[in-house]
Amino acid sequence: MQEYYTEAVSLVKRLHRLLLDMLKREQDSAGISDVNNIQALLLHKIGDSELTAGELRSGGHYQGSNVSYNLKKLVEAGYVHHERSETDRRSVRVRLTPAGNKVRRLVADMYARHSNHLIMAGPLGESFKDLTRSLREFESFWQSQLKSQA
Repeated sequence: MQEYYTEAVSLVKRLHRLLLDMLKREQDSAGISDVNNIQALLLHKIGDSELTAGELRSGGHYQGSNVSYNLKKLVEAGYVHHERSETDRRSVRVRLTPAGNKVRRLVADMYARHSNHLIMAGPLGESFKDLTRSLREFESFWQSQLKSQA
């Protein structure tokens, strides 16, 4: 069983790297060179919402310093608009600019194209449901391990 566990961990890491590589290729094809692939994922995560950096960290499972750094770069490049919260001046809310929405759509279109291709290639609908369920259980297990060790 341990070999399946270690292979699953390796697969998750490799899949994430491959996703970043695919995003880089999409961005290159679209002529988007001032946003890196991690930043493109952040823009996709923000979507149509108005979020705080904390919400991005907890919802997207990004590390805090990475979120802050990347949001700063995205604001400077004109992809994200930021505004201090009226109720809590320590909190900054972010939302996409039209340029940020362009990158978000690029990521969303890639996801749609890939999922449609996989579904057309075979009976993957139920497999993806099972895979997602298993990955959620994996995530839950790791979270419980972290909580029990705190």
